[in-house]
Amino acid sequence: MSKVPTLRLDRLLANMGYGSRREVQSLVNAGLVTLDGAEVEDADQRIAVTRDLSERMRIQDKPLDPPPGLALMLHKPLGVTCSHKEAGPLVYGLLPDRWRRRDPAISTIGRLDKDTSGLLLMTDDGNLLHRVISPRANISKRYRVDLDRPLRGDEAEIFASGTLMLESEDKPLLPALMEAISETSAYLTLTEGRYHQVRRMFAAVGNHVAALHRDRIGGLSLPEDLGPGQYRLLGEADLALLLPPATGA
Repeated sequence: MSKVPTLRLDRLLANMGYGSRREVQSLVNAGLVTLDGAEVEDADQRIAVTRDLSERMRIQDKPLDPPPGLALMLHKPLGVTCSHKEAGPLVYGLLPDRWRRRDPAISTIGRLDKDTSGLLLMTDDGNLLHRVISPRANISKRYRVDLDRPLRGDEAEIFASGTLMLESEDKPLLPALMEAISETSAYLTLTEGRYHQVRRMFAAVGNHVAALHRDRIGGLSLPEDLGPGQYRLLGEADLALLLPPATGA
């Protein structure tokens, strides 16, 4: 059984973006931090960082933000980017201001380009991030693709062959599953994530992607009631859908 980590309250809240340690001390002195219904009297108190801490602690009579180990799904809208460095609207601007001051920082798990919408995962848990993006995890990603021109009819066979080469690359793509929805739309499921892969795959068979939307990662689907720009925290059941089960030796 793993040991539950503990942190000094002032350090924990400062790392979660609630202010400097001095500002956290002021919150405590003003009686604005409670744990299990009782005022916390000492900002130096060590706190067990458990998953239920946000249910037990309140700051200024509001539930504590999710403690470190946060994971969420975001419905990424068109026109926002997943980078900290690019100009224009960023996905981090869709989160509460305080969350952008957290340490460890919240990062995207992989990316969607500016012109792609849909399911984006974010976390401050480096271990989770690497488990999801690792090629060994073999986690699938499904995209809804709308095309400029009708499908030819041989795309599914070509994509599934494992022999398709993209321009300027020397290694063929892994097999991918394509399911036609209409003459000009399809679902495409991949297990790798090369640069602009979906767009380049359809370009290789003489078509152009007009719209691209990711709706599934592993067994985790974007809920229909989660609108563009909205996010939802992930629980244990969600992560179980996302990550493949561990295999024994």
